[in-house]
Amino acid sequence: MENKYLAKVNQSLSEPVPEHTNMDDSLRAILKVVRPLSEDLREEKFYLNKPWLEFRDDENFHDAILHFFNEENEYLRSTNGDVEVGEWRYLSSSNKLMVSLDEEEPSELYDLAFLDPEFFILSKHGDNKKLGRPEYLVMLHERVGSRLVWREALEKLFNKYRNNNSFLITVTLIVLALIALVVLLSY
Repeated sequence: MENKYLAKVNQSLSEPVPEHTNMDDSLRAILKVVRPLSEDLREEKFYLNKPWLEFRDDENFHDAILHFFNEENEYLRSTNGDVEVGEWRYLSSSNKLMVSLDEEEPSELYDLAFLDPEFFILSKHGDNKKLGRPEYLVMLHERVGSRLVWREALEKLFNKYRNNNSFLITVTLIVLALIALVVLLSY
């Protein structure tokens, strides 16, 4: 039984990052395994007052877009230094986030896909895949994401899954060593 467990954990450590031709397909596969490691939107300390750098897989996308979710529901979006001001709102009953820039544009509704101190990934509500639109708004904390391209960012996200399993292996080995020590000392 131990061999099967260790084999499964070893497989997860050597598992390659799911690669697809676009970011949304890759994210769908990665989010399945990292979602349990995500924080929740009600834990505002993870996303408030931080510069979140937007990532896209479009080769023609060269803009530096920063998103700020500030206190008192102020939302700022800076595109190459040009700032737009709006509002954000956490909908606690459904764990969704609504973002609006101005009264002329419709507000956007997002579901949380993943959140931690480095990643803030939102899924635009609705069947955007079917409509041929991007499904995810992928953001990394600016200090982390400023040196990465989208494939490197997704590999970094997948490594959270790998590293979590590595921690589990360490804990398992320590527990097994302690059990072996107790057994040896009891004789």
